[in-house]
Amino acid sequence: MRAVTLESVPSTPDVTEVDTPRPEAGELLVKVATASLNGIDIATAAGYTQAFMEHRFPLVLGQDFAGTVEALGEGVEGFAVGDAVFGVVMKPFLGAGSLAQYVTVPAGLGVARIPAGVTTGDAGALGVAGATALVSLDAVALAEGETVLISGASGGVGALAVQLAVARGATVIATARPGAQTDFVTGLTDAAVHVVDFTGDLQAQVRVIAPDGVDAVLHLAGDGAALAALLRPGGQLASATGLSQDDVKAHDVTVHTIMNTPDAKILTSLAEQVATGALRVPVTATYPLEQATRAFAAFAGTPGKITVSCS
Repeated sequence: MRAVTLESVPSTPDVTEVDTPRPEAGELLVKVATASLNGIDIATAAGYTQAFMEHRFPLVLGQDFAGTVEALGEGVEGFAVGDAVFGVVMKPFLGAGSLAQYVTVPAGLGVARIPAGVTTGDAGALGVAGATALVSLDAVALAEGETVLISGASGGVGALAVQLAVARGATVIATARPGAQTDFVTGLTDAAVHVVDFTGDLQAQVRVIAPDGVDAVLHLAGDGAALAALLRPGGQLASATGLSQDDVKAHDVTVHTIMNTPDAKILTSLAEQVATGALRVPVTATYPLEQATRAFAAFAGTPGKITVSCS
């Protein structure tokens, strides 16, 4: 099969021929229609993940996937060949990813059915970003009437978090560059979103909107300690980039370090919101599998989600 692979790290991804995987006991073999890029794919290619996760070469990149069940491993129940499924590759090593024509995934973790009304293009970009956004908002217990600062709002996680936060009745302050990034963020929802320029005096801009500090921060990009200083005393910060409580000792705030494990319940909840139109998956660019290296090159400057068509 064709797949996006690395022969070593750090190195540039390439599209190569590798063996088609076979499902082990408890696994599904999925014929991938759509996969998407996430920050971990970029980090893996750059060599940043090798210190804390096993790498198996040739390493097939990719976590998000959507497609159809092609075969069942021994003991699998609850799925059938032909089922339309999506989710996140949840394995204790990197190397058997979803940026490929086929992927094997544990049937009991990180996979759910695609509901009617959701395209494989959207489903294949939803898992990692959607689950991270949802878990982060739950971690800070964002409630109606509260104010949340979402740092990195133009990225895949941030774009979904903005929509989910608005749906909870929160006041949303989102960081973005002026111009195209700001236009992208303000176009995510019909509700008003306060966009602040992270290249300027962020503290001054946020204090105009929330003089006493914000109730919660989603740290998806930027200086986490500086963002913590924008919280009111007792505020909550969820970090998807590794910030810990020890990093903000000078502030009276609580830090939640997000280690996302998307289960079927989370995935199904997100997909159902997409199906009803309550949530829009922010896919802004799609590449065929054979041109996936172009997708990696475009990642840093592209807002929202980049998908790869693998079928």
